[in-house]
Amino acid sequence: MNEKIKLISGNSNRPLAQKISSYLKIPLCDAEIKRFSDQEISVKINENIRGTDVFIIQSTNPPAENLLELLVIIDAARRASAERISAVIPYYAYARQDRKDQPRVPITSKLVANLIAASGADRVLTMDLHAVQIQGFFDIPLDHLFANPVFYDFCAGFKPDDWVVLADLGSIKMVRNFAKKLSMPFAVLDKKRHVANQVEILNVIGEVEGKNVIIRDDIVDTAGTLTQAADFLVKQGAREIYACCTHAVLSGRSLELIEKSPLKKVVVSDTIDQGNEKLSSKYEIASVSKIFGEAIKRIHMGESVSSLFEY
Repeated sequence: MNEKIKLISGNSNRPLAQKISSYLKIPLCDAEIKRFSDQEISVKINENIRGTDVFIIQSTNPPAENLLELLVIIDAARRASAERISAVIPYYAYARQDRKDQPRVPITSKLVANLIAASGADRVLTMDLHAVQIQGFFDIPLDHLFANPVFYDFCAGFKPDDWVVLADLGSIKMVRNFAKKLSMPFAVLDKKRHVANQVEILNVIGEVEGKNVIIRDDIVDTAGTLTQAADFLVKQGAREIYACCTHAVLSGRSLELIEKSPLKKVVVSDTIDQGNEKLSSKYEIASVSKIFGEAIKRIHMGESVSSLFEY
């Protein structure tokens, strides 16, 4: 690694940016990202970045200012004559609005892709998109990373014969690969969504009776699906129930629902900073900093990123 690479952190997930910085042994660029009196975003990069390879680390989880802040930092880097600008987005928000499934609704994930490209980004690096086809919304290169490796580490001591991995219908491919690596069978959760954030669990396709279950999903938001699935699994004769979720949005009553649920442990990554939120002993946070750090290094050096998909 050399002085031609610069890491800039937004405010949405500075702890993860600092871990990536430590992994790469590259200090974060001196940049002031603050607010004017009227709360407009102010960005000033205090180092010369002309002709450098710039990586801007910023998750775009709510509030929406996190997304706007990313766009403003990209524009600042472009106007400072950076040679290449990569938007490192551990959590890509609006990914669930990826299709027009009702009349007169937007495809917001495509809009966000357009905004990132229009602001001056040359490429995007993200993790566990809610829908893999979102990669096609970008007219610039996108590298899609997977968080499975950090969850492999958590599950490494489990005996495969005692466990089943549970997939949502929308995440079968990801979960099949996860289960295959762990040499565990997998089951599928059949659910019906009536309105946003409200689901009805219909059935579990697969054998879970007498088994411990790992629910693998990309997002835990309101935790409605997760906790209802846990309750349903208990009724089906499952024993201990764990969850491995990449993006811990944890909105609304999610923390309360998880505390009251049969879930024994919820393992989440640090793609979203939990800030001062005090999570109970039910939670374990697994860092994806090494995966992002290695990907950044390989992109900068012009090496293969796809080899990271194999653990």
